Amino acid sequence: MPSSPPAVPAPTPAETPTLAELMRRGDVFSDRCPSREVLQHVTSRWGVLVLVALLEGTHRFSDLRRKVAGVSERMLAQTLQWLEADGLVRRQAFPVVPPHVEYSLTGLGREAGARVQALADWIEGNLPDILAARETVQRDKSANRPK
Repeated sequence: MPSSPPAVPAPTPAETPTLAELMRRGDVFSDRCPSREVLQHVTSRWGVLVLVALLEGTHRFSDLRRKVAGVSERMLAQTLQWLEADGLVRRQAFPVVPPHVEYSLTGLGREAGARVQALADWIEGNLPDILAARETVQRDKSANRPK
């Protein structure tokens, strides 16, 4: 069974960020904070998989589509556009026929990719426990249904 994360101590008054610092940093809990949109792009199913795939190096669109099984051409294109607009993915088009476009991670993208890869690795490592928990919940729901 995985151990619980260490408790994070409450900040002391000297460590408490000022309002200006909070405004510069963003507030992901605020519905008006632009960090929410970036969070959505990075942590979407396809965003996570594209970032992790690009950690391995530069890929062409068709290579990414094969690697990220199940993603539609439209969703992959949209995800790449979002991640490029957020400064995480670099798109390089070569002036040849047929068109040749390559995608790679920026420095920010490599950092984000490493973080979501750690989450994906944690999920994979804990998948048996997660699936067992799902089964238990489903079994309990079935047992409590009126007949």
